[in-house]
Amino acid sequence: MAPSAVETITVPVPEVKVKYLAHKGAYKDLQTTTFDVKAETEGHQAAKYPHYLPTWNPEQKYPALEPFEHYEHGKDADTSYKNLLPEGTQVTHLTPTIGTEVRGIQLTSLTNAGKDELARFVAERKVVAFRGQDFADLPIDEALEYGSYFGRHHIHPTSGSPEGFPEIHLVHRGAGDNSVDQFFANRTSSVAWHSDVSYEQQPPGTTFLYILDKPETGGDTLFVDAAEAYNRLSPLFRERLHGLKATHSGIEQVNAAAARGSIKRREPVVNEHPIIRTHPATGEKAIYVNPQFTRDIVGLKKEESDAILKFLYDHLAYGADFQARVKWEEGTVVIWDNRVTQHSALIDWKNGQRRHLARITPQAERPFETPYEA
Repeated sequence: MAPSAVETITVPVPEVKVKYLAHKGAYKDLQTTTFDVKAETEGHQAAKYPHYLPTWNPEQKYPALEPFEHYEHGKDADTSYKNLLPEGTQVTHLTPTIGTEVRGIQLTSLTNAGKDELARFVAERKVVAFRGQDFADLPIDEALEYGSYFGRHHIHPTSGSPEGFPEIHLVHRGAGDNSVDQFFANRTSSVAWHSDVSYEQQPPGTTFLYILDKPETGGDTLFVDAAEAYNRLSPLFRERLHGLKATHSGIEQVNAAAARGSIKRREPVVNEHPIIRTHPATGEKAIYVNPQFTRDIVGLKKEESDAILKFLYDHLAYGADFQARVKWEEGTVVIWDNRVTQHSALIDWKNGQRRHLARITPQAERPFETPYEA
């Protein structure tokens, strides 16, 4: 059993009360809030998993999320990975620091020891694509039970979900949906780097996304290694970033959904997180700001904050030498660690084919940092 790299200490932090009224981004602009039911069931090839088609139930209302004690199973992993990657498993690293493909195992057959190793392996490799999986064929309640091992399920404030299962976040662009043409009439790219719901007090850690339907080609997902991005910075700049916090806002996401007549399950929140956070199992430090949800650096003037954030956003976005691109295949489950990565979907296919995925989003600890080490 590998020792924990760091000790997680829960520290009470006062609630941040800030109002952000206007911020637009590709991630919010491209979110869908409806689909053509006939196209999904009759006019085109029918959805393979109709029970996963999205619903937006305005009756779903939830109180503010309460803090909880997260247990990081990656701390308990045997880093020989004998329970996760037995002899005969095909493991292909996509780049030296980020991205791995695994073939020859079934996630649904893992023991708890295997799940511990899964959490640690994903934290180390940042994003892992497991091919040939039967995960999508599980009953939804069983898929959720599996995901709950890694943390408390997050219920998204605005996204579509399968009927009766608000814990599932759906990524869905329906058959025949060409609304992206309107987006590209005014924008040059669909890339929208983000870490999922970073505005929450306890954002996600080990995160699952599995394919249900996909276009013949296109619709890949980009990932960036935020830990390697941190390592590339000069020691002097890394040291200066330590101790700084940034605000992350969910207000604009809710506002964008409301403008489309969609739902609001929960009141939006704003929280402060360290710009450099530490992973509780690996001890790695990573940049934790993203252009979709981060708003400003606490204690700096606007121009100062904007300059530093722009540099960090550009550093992550242009870092092709610490990024990976995952191509979707049928039966793929992609698992990444939201604490040390950012990602972006790509809307690049033009034939109106369906893209349909389901995300399970276990929450983790409140982001914390450990002292700078030269």
